[in-house]
Amino acid sequence: MISLAGRLHPGLDFRQADVHELPLADAGFDAVVGNFLILHLGRPEQAMAEFVRVLRPGGKLALTAWDFPERARFLGVFLDAVAEAGATPPDDLPTGPDFFRFSVDAEFDALLGEHGLEDRAVTTIDFDHPVASADELWDGLLGGTVRTSALILRQPEETRRRIRDAFDRLVGAYQRGSALELPVSAKLAVGRKPNQR
Repeated sequence: MISLAGRLHPGLDFRQADVHELPLADAGFDAVVGNFLILHLGRPEQAMAEFVRVLRPGGKLALTAWDFPERARFLGVFLDAVAEAGATPPDDLPTGPDFFRFSVDAEFDALLGEHGLEDRAVTTIDFDHPVASADELWDGLLGGTVRTSALILRQPEETRRRIRDAFDRLVGAYQRGSALELPVSAKLAVGRKPNQR
């Protein structure tokens, strides 16, 4: 991804680093943006401390996270299909952070507030996402996720078939003509680092 980004935008400096220990100077950035990053981190509070550290006084932060699966249906249909099929995570599959922790506005706001950010707001952004077919959605999510794809692909063949059958039935509710339109909902949390007094 870094290589592709560098080729597409040769004038920008792309770096790979641990978000919990950013190799960047204090107060060096006007803005920090994390698009669907925070929900994947095992130590979001430590990452937030780093985000705030590298922001200049008055600098702004914006983070996004998925809403609950009842409202973010392009994810929800997968999770509902897994539950309907009675699939359980394989014993050797490590548990990750709570994927929907920051779907709760107060939880997202508290993360920013605990790190001293001001002018905070958490906004819900809703839209419909067009997808050409159930196969496209299935293949896209299995190819583009870690935990969800491992949960499904590591099941016995019969369980995977039950998951796919449930998925096809559930996703059919979102058929609009020859394509699908699935509701998507995300949370946007913003805040500002206080000016030095």
